[in-house]
Amino acid sequence: MPAATFAAVFVALYVAHSVGDHWVQTSRQSADKGKPGWTGRLADARHVATLTVTKLFVLLPVALLLDLNLSLAGVAVGLGVDALTHWWADRRSTLARLAKACGLADFYSLGTPAHPVHPITAEGKPAAHLGTGAYALDQAFHHLWLLVAALIIATV
Repeated sequence: MPAATFAAVFVALYVAHSVGDHWVQTSRQSADKGKPGWTGRLADARHVATLTVTKLFVLLPVALLLDLNLSLAGVAVGLGVDALTHWWADRRSTLARLAKACGLADFYSLGTPAHPVHPITAEGKPAAHLGTGAYALDQAFHHLWLLVAALIIATV
């Protein structure tokens, strides 16, 4: 039942992604991972390492309890592809360039003072908001690669 295996793996990765990206990632990693040079690269690597361990810790009990037939190679390659793409996107400048190349630069800046029509308060200051275009594009990019990772894990 490859379809059922894929579905179970995707759900496990999706939940683990949310936990790892929002609960496990430290404030320092989040603040530093987009910085230039080795400071940013290493902060991003630490974040992706803890995120990948979180995904593995969620996936393994799901695989055992549901008796999923997963190969070590499939898990390693799938989580590796996910980790590499997550690291790339979380460097921030890379995803911003991709958004610009796709004609989404305005959406990427949505919810920030950089957006041409950003929300403001009656006093003319930036207004609070729920999220940004950058965050929405970041998560959508990660979800796409979770799908790819789940397909690899379920079929290799």
